[in-house]
Amino acid sequence: MSMTAGITIRQLSADDGLQMEALLTVFGVAFDDVDSYSSARPQAAYLQHLLASDYFIALVASEGSHVIGGLAAYELIKFEQQRSEVYIYDLAVAAAHRRRGIATALIRELQRIGRQRGAYVIFVQADAPDEAAIALYSKLGVREDVLHFDIPVRSS
Repeated sequence: MSMTAGITIRQLSADDGLQMEALLTVFGVAFDDVDSYSSARPQAAYLQHLLASDYFIALVASEGSHVIGGLAAYELIKFEQQRSEVYIYDLAVAAAHRRRGIATALIRELQRIGRQRGAYVIFVQADAPDEAAIALYSKLGVREDVLHFDIPVRSS
């Protein structure tokens, strides 16, 4: 757990389903995609299993008891070397709390966790129009221009 200007950053555990639900709400509003993050929410047992796993990392930024941001990441165990990398799947801070260093603090905490786990890198994708995310990630890491493809698991 870390603190930054009255904000607490901490990793969620299996018993933190309510905070994970609050984080899903923050993601839905921040990404203007409430339907995806609210319409078919996982059941409590599913969230408990996910939060207890050794591959999923959820961090929340809280002001008092109110979740104002967070990130969801996955540790990917590599096969070519005995190491892992961490993928930030989602990262958001509520609009009223942006520009306070919270996203940076979340990533710094993830770096600490990654070091503890023996990860060698954290990677994240950003959409080209999201200039704020690109500026943040450029400040913290090296930009690579890649293409992203979604391949459906169902055959057409």
